[in-house]
Amino acid sequence: MSFVLQQPMDPGPPPQWPGSVWVGSLDVSADLPEHIPLARSAGYRQARLLLRRGRWPCGFVQVEAGDGTVSAGEILRRAAELPDIAWSGRPVTPLPVSIVLCTRERPDALRCALTSLLALDYPSFEIVVVDNASTTTAAADVVTATADPRVRLFTEPRPGLARARNVGLAAARHDIVAFTDDDVVADRSWLWGLMDGFAAGPEVECVCGMVASGEIRSFPQAYFDARVTWARRCSPRAYSLAAPPPHQPLFPFQIGQFGTGANFAVRRRFAVGLGGFDEALGAGARTKSGEDVDLFVRVLLAGRTLVYQPSALVWHRHRADIESLLSQMTGYAIGFGAWVTKLLCDRRTVPMVLRRVWKGLHHARSMTRVEIPYGRDLPEVDGGGRIRSAELWAFARGPGAYALARLAGARKAPLTSRPRVAATVRATEAGVPG
Repeated sequence: MSFVLQQPMDPGPPPQWPGSVWVGSLDVSADLPEHIPLARSAGYRQARLLLRRGRWPCGFVQVEAGDGTVSAGEILRRAAELPDIAWSGRPVTPLPVSIVLCTRERPDALRCALTSLLALDYPSFEIVVVDNASTTTAAADVVTATADPRVRLFTEPRPGLARARNVGLAAARHDIVAFTDDDVVADRSWLWGLMDGFAAGPEVECVCGMVASGEIRSFPQAYFDARVTWARRCSPRAYSLAAPPPHQPLFPFQIGQFGTGANFAVRRRFAVGLGGFDEALGAGARTKSGEDVDLFVRVLLAGRTLVYQPSALVWHRHRADIESLLSQMTGYAIGFGAWVTKLLCDRRTVPMVLRRVWKGLHHARSMTRVEIPYGRDLPEVDGGGRIRSAELWAFARGPGAYALARLAGARKAPLTSRPRVAATVRATEAGVPG
């Protein structure tokens, strides 16, 4: 058959978990056969499809896929029930983009991510790979194997995603700097989607995109998919302090609404003016996470606009086993606790946070109430109770982790001057091939 839907990520062997969901996307404006075959669909009973019209997302539908096909009629019927999304149709200028991809000792993931980035349908971009605190030449070997002059390699010997991202921000040659991770596959139109966001107006300094679940083959992946808020939202949204969004009482501190560090872009001059990423936050630091949402909120507090733009799409591979999921969720909780501590130590933000405490506690409780079919009876999961308990204790460790990071010399705004930006690049030039 000539028309076969593919998954965005290599699915591996057939899944064993009964709740596994085949994941992919479908352009409903194309000429579709009556029964649409799914590639490598053995072991899947359901299929979740991101429906699109060209590169514009319409929404997600989940349909039966027990025989390895999905019904075009059923999909089109479900598509008609999706809410209408009014795309602006603003003209998009394809400004040159620097893509910053930070990695650490994951050459297979890096190779996959780079392959998708080099296949982007966009006229002008470079890729800045930052190898963070690695002890091998694995990342350099992958970059060298690409033999593509658009890819440059830098090194940051000190562990910490914030430090690595600062290196990428300093080394970028273009004013639009996009950030992603080594565990994603970028949609071919990803950069066009980011430009959709910047086209909303000159006050836009940051654009966040959709990070869709690239596979759901296990309970931990399904649990994470249900917990995060940036995996399925298909309506664009502009955020600013001048026009607070209704029905978001925690704004601008409602994390997850804006996006996540796996998919966003900033204007370089503005981000450098903010000082870059806070070294006390982020993976690889004591606080484990939080450097991305911290930057998003600093953009808003500076009086600028952040846009969530779902046409900027990447697919993310979630942690597949329970221990990895626990590590990730507790890392998020530590980072959240550390970030709240930072806000409480700032004279400007402390009253804003204190006014939102009770609503924040209610929101946190509601976020953890997740029920997944075929999962709540698993003894190692304990109905999600084990995850919730681990997150609570991890959040309590956040203030101490933040204090220790500051005592160790982590800087809030390391890129506050041109000499520091230049020094950051010089310190890592030894990692550039050639």
